Amino acid sequence: MFIAMNRFQVVRGREKDFENVWLSRDTYLEDVPGFVEFHLLRGETFDDHTLFSSHSLWRSRTDFDAWTKSEAFRQAHRNAGDNKSLYLGHPHFEGFDIIQSVKAS
Repeated sequence: MFIAMNRFQVVRGREKDFENVWLSRDTYLEDVPGFVEFHLLRGETFDDHTLFSSHSLWRSRTDFDAWTKSEAFRQAHRNAGDNKSLYLGHPHFEGFDIIQSVKAS
């Protein structure tokens, strides 16, 4: 399994605008081979920004990499540049191979 995360520093006071962009867009993920699930996370608020993260779970890094080269990826991100005023800097990508999982019994 592979986790792909993007961290966003959203300008303070623009959090609802950022959330609306994500909640109203089509992700095109449901039919992508290897996709498992997606979460949008809201974190701590600082003086100038609130931390958000997108978190997607994939069967493998290979499945995630294939998605980033797909038409579904291009469609999901086609308007990403329209929202630059919501962020401080660029999103920061982090990818992780899952080494251990523990689930409730």
